[in-house]
Amino acid sequence: MKSYRKELWFNPPTRVAFINITGQVQECLRESGVREGFVLVNAMHITASVFINDDERGLHHDYTQWLEKLAPHEPINSYRHNDTGEDNADAHMKRQVMGREVVVAITEGRLDFGPWEQIFYGEFDGRRKKRVLVKIIGE
Repeated sequence: MKSYRKELWFNPPTRVAFINITGQVQECLRESGVREGFVLVNAMHITASVFINDDERGLHHDYTQWLEKLAPHEPINSYRHNDTGEDNADAHMKRQVMGREVVVAITEGRLDFGPWEQIFYGEFDGRRKKRVLVKIIGE
């Protein structure tokens, strides 16, 4: 069995961002040489997410609006976490809703997706460098 590990780094200029990382994960798969197995893709920061969905601008806008209603950034003093001097309690909650990682089957050297599925990095406390882990195992 083969094992492959790579870190992808992101530094979005905005507080909230959705970045399609499907191509980068596919490149990792090519580099790994794995034809049958699984890929794990997970955010290595507690205010970021990895999820699978459609790459459609309206949907990303809707996610932004929906998440802001669920866990509004302001007022900052409404969160106990922010009593420590932080201002990102909402980002922790948004990550919890959107999820930490995804696992995708690898079949015949390809990501085994359903229609329209893409992998995204979700950032909820951006403007600094963060990483995503890609771990591939298989044969």
